[in-house]
Amino acid sequence: MEQDLRTFIERVKQQNPLEVVHVQEEIDPKYEISTLIMELEKARRYPLTIFEKVKGHDISVVTNVLAPRERLALAMNVAPNDLAAEFSKRINQRIEPVEVADAPFQENVFVGSEVDLYKLPILTHFPIDAGPYITAGLVIARDPETGVETAGYHRMQLKGKDKLGISLHSRQRLWEYFRRSEELGKSLEASIVLGIHPNISMGSMALIPYNQGKFAAMGGLFGAPMEVAHCKTVDLMVPAYAEVVIEGEIVAGARESEGPFAEFTNYACYRSTENVFKVKAIQYRTKPLFQDITPGMSSEHITIVAVQREGDVLNALNRTLPNVKNVHAPISACGLFHCYISMKKIAEGQAQQAIFTAFSVDHNLKMVVVVDEDVDVFDERQVLWAMATRLQADRGVTIVPQHMGMGCTLDPSSDELSRTAKMGIDATKPLQGFAPVVEMSTEVQQQIRRFMGSFGL
Repeated sequence: MEQDLRTFIERVKQQNPLEVVHVQEEIDPKYEISTLIMELEKARRYPLTIFEKVKGHDISVVTNVLAPRERLALAMNVAPNDLAAEFSKRINQRIEPVEVADAPFQENVFVGSEVDLYKLPILTHFPIDAGPYITAGLVIARDPETGVETAGYHRMQLKGKDKLGISLHSRQRLWEYFRRSEELGKSLEASIVLGIHPNISMGSMALIPYNQGKFAAMGGLFGAPMEVAHCKTVDLMVPAYAEVVIEGEIVAGARESEGPFAEFTNYACYRSTENVFKVKAIQYRTKPLFQDITPGMSSEHITIVAVQREGDVLNALNRTLPNVKNVHAPISACGLFHCYISMKKIAEGQAQQAIFTAFSVDHNLKMVVVVDEDVDVFDERQVLWAMATRLQADRGVTIVPQHMGMGCTLDPSSDELSRTAKMGIDATKPLQGFAPVVEMSTEVQQQIRRFMGSFGL
C-alpha cells in the first residue's frame, strides 16, 4: 500500500476521476478557498481539490483529502460501513516504523534566517479567525521522560516568519508532554508535517496508552512499517513522504494570545492554551502540495474524528459485549458528541452497559443511543424511528448531571470547567412482548429487482 499523498490522490482519481478536481484559475487564500469548500459541502459534494494558482504563492494547496467516509475507507481498502470495525482491529496490530536515509521532503531545505512561513500558502478561513491558520498540520513530539512519540492535530495561527501560536486545549498527549518538558525548564522539540496519507491522519487520532507510540499504530493501519526520516534541526522522526515539514519547538515559559478560531462545533472558539511555536527549519518536496483542512463544521474537519471515535468505542464494547454490531458517530453531532450503537440484545441491561462503556471511553460524548441490530446506525432516520417507537423516556433515559461529567473544552454549552451533562438512551425493544416490524420477504424483494431499472435504480 502506498504511504504518500500523491500516489493516494492518483488512486482516488483512478477510482472516480470526478472526485479529484484541479482548479487552475487564481484564487485568494483569504476566505475564497474555504468559502468554495463550504458551498460544495451544502451540495453534499466533497471532491479532493487541488488549487494550483494561489494568489501570492507558487505552492499549490490541496484540501478535502479526508472529507467523505468513502475516501477514508479507500485508504484502508475496506467498505465504508466496515471502516470503524477495521480501524479498531488494525490499530492494535502494531507494526514498528523503519527509518529511511533519504526522504522526498528533504529536497528543499530552509534553516535559520532562511525560514519564512509567509512563503507558505497558509489560509485565512473565516472572518471570525484571528488570522491565517495551519489546520492540517500534524504535530509530532516525544515524551521528555520516556522518549515515546506522539502525533496529533492542533490549530496554529501564523504570527511571524518564524513563529506560530498553537493551542493544546485537547489536554491530551502533546499537552502532557509539553507540561513535563516545561517543568524541567525546557522547550519541547516538535515538528509539523503536512501533506500526508489518510492512514497517518487516522492513526494519529487513535486513543492508545501513553507508553505506546503513534507510529506503530499507523503501521497497523498500513499493514506494513511506516517509513520515517530524521529531521534536520530537531531530534525527531517524521513520515518520510510528507509534503512539508516545519521543525522547531514549543517554547517553555512563553504564552501569547491565540484565536479566536472557527472550531468544529461551527462556533467561534476563544479558548486557548496560548502556546508559542518557534520555527527552526522548513523542508518540503519539489512542487509541494500544502494541505489544508477547512475548519468549522466541514465534513473533512469532522469525519476523521468520527471514525476514530467509532473505532475506539467499538474496541471497548467488544471486550465485554461481543453482540455489538456497529457504532456510528454522526456528522450531525460534530462527529464527537453523539454515538449510536447497534446490538443483538440477549439480556435486559445490556443497553445500559453499552452506554456507560461508551461514556468511559470518551469524555467528549454527551449522548449515547443504543438500538437493536435491525436498525442501521448510519441512517439517522432509522435511529430516530427507533427512538420514537421503542423508547419510553421514564425508563429508557439515563441522565448524568453536569457537575459529574467531564466534557469537551470546545463545547460552547459546557461550563467554565468544561463539564457537561450526559444522556444515555435505550431505544431497544424489550426481549418479550413487542410488536413485529413490518417487512417484505427476501424472496419477493429479489423478484421485483427486474423492475428497478425502469426507475433508474
